[in-house]
Formats: sequence, C-alpha cells, structure tokens
Amino acid sequence: MTGDQLEVGVGPWAGDPPADPRYDPQLLAEGDRRNVVDRYRYWRREAVVADLDRRRHDFHVAIENWQHDLNIGTVVRNANAFLAAEVHIVGRRRWNRRGAMVTDRYQHVRHHETIEEFVAWAGDRDLPVVGIDNLPGSRALETTSLPRRCALLFGQEGPGLSEAARSACDQLFSIAQYGSTRSINAGVASGIAMHAWIRAHAGPPPA
Repeated sequence: MTGDQLEVGVGPWAGDPPADPRYDPQLLAEGDRRNVVDRYRYWRREAVVADLDRRRHDFHVAIENWQHDLNIGTVVRNANAFLAAEVHIVGRRRWNRRGAMVTDRYQHVRHHETIEEFVAWAGDRDLPVVGIDNLPGSRALETTSLPRRCALLFGQEGPGLSEAARSACDQLFSIAQYGSTRSINAGVASGIAMHAWIRAHAGPPPA
C-alpha cells in the first residue's frame, strides 16, 4: 500500500464487543482510525507490539543523524513495514518523527551517541555492520545476498556514510542507479535494502 492509499479506519464495533484482552475498549466504542493492517484493528498498541515482537526479522537498521535529516522518519516507517528487529539512531537523539507516520509507536527505536557506541553494541551481539552507500569498493546489492543476521547502516542525506561509519562496516553494498543523479535519498535506499533482505530470507507475510 502506498502513502496515498492509507485506510481511513473503521467505525465502532458492531454488536457485542469481544472479550479478548488484546482489544482496546475505547477503540471498540469509538472506532479505529489508525494506520494499521486489518488484523490489528481495535487492538491495544501494546498487544500489536507484542504480536510483532513474536515475528520480527533478524536484521537491524541504523542511520546516522548528524544533521537535520527528514529521511529518518521514512527509514523508521520502512523498518516497520519490513519488520526489522530495531532501528538505531546514531548521533543526535532528536529526529523528525512526522515521516514515520506514527509507526515509531510499533517499532523499537534505540539511540547511540556515536558510531563507535553503535558498533560496540553490534559487536557484542555478533551482528555484522553492513553499510549501504555508493562507495568505491562496494559490492552490487543486486548480485549478492545480505547476511541473515546483520545491521544495515545508512548515512546522512547528501554526504552518505561518515568516514568513521565507513571504516566500521564489515561489508559495503551499493544500489545500482541508471540516471543522472549521483545518489538516492536514505529513505528510498533503506526500503530497497530491506526488501533485498526480505527476498533473501523472509517467507510470505501473514494473511
């Protein structure tokens, strides 16, 4: 579903309300206008997160945040769509949540002050850090498979991965481009990379 096809929600529950504790009494009474798939209609937020946690994938997503970057919200939204384990914001703690379209309520987001702190966190969990950037020496994402357990790292809009981030990556992959632009934004790149992981390692989504 694209951004201009979001559901407008559903009205109050018709008939006797279900006794299932996953359902939210207020949503049942007033209707559910949230941007959630039908299987989560009327569910409490905590119940939705708990159900997602049972199925989260083995990849993490990290993005550097040294400047004011509007792409971070899109990265979080993509991570929710592809069910990443966590999103990691590296650098500034504050980021523009508008682009996340409230998906940050259902997606685990962790902050790291520095790239060194993030890399240490990943190392403690044996997660290889995989940089996505069109850099010399990067391998083409289209011709290989991403590791099943990994942390995908994206750079700042414009300059891409910082020098410290590039040095910290265990692997580097690039996304093929065919037009005149030098780069695509981090929000788009994150969606392409996450879908590449999905194609390699995930089964079909829930009905």
